[in-house]
Amino acid sequence: MWYLADFAPVFLPTGVRLSLALLIAALGAGISIAGMVSFRKARTTVNPLKPQAATSLVTTGIYAVTRNPMYLGMVLVLIGWAGFLASPISVMGPVLFWLYIDRFQIQPEERAMSALFGSSFAEYSARVRRWI
Repeated sequence: MWYLADFAPVFLPTGVRLSLALLIAALGAGISIAGMVSFRKARTTVNPLKPQAATSLVTTGIYAVTRNPMYLGMVLVLIGWAGFLASPISVMGPVLFWLYIDRFQIQPEERAMSALFGSSFAEYSARVRRWI
């Protein structure tokens, strides 16, 4: 993203650019942390590489709003970074991350959750959106 920003810079006052970038990144960090805290309270794994190790289906707190707060938070942090770089082309970073994580991480996780929690996960998925 940093490299691409040089190709199409947008000149915004530094204070405005930095303020917006920090606000969006802080929101993203807060959403991600809320997701991790919910998992810890439920005493289930936070490890995205082993979704089959989940011991409970977390559906409360931030998980009542989004099924993937940790990934949503990461996307928001990347959007904040893109805003700091002030280049429309740097928005490709968050978009590519979103596309990748949705296909290669979230979909396999959802298959594992479906296998583990069956109809409970199906009901939860029908009620709460994948992202927002």
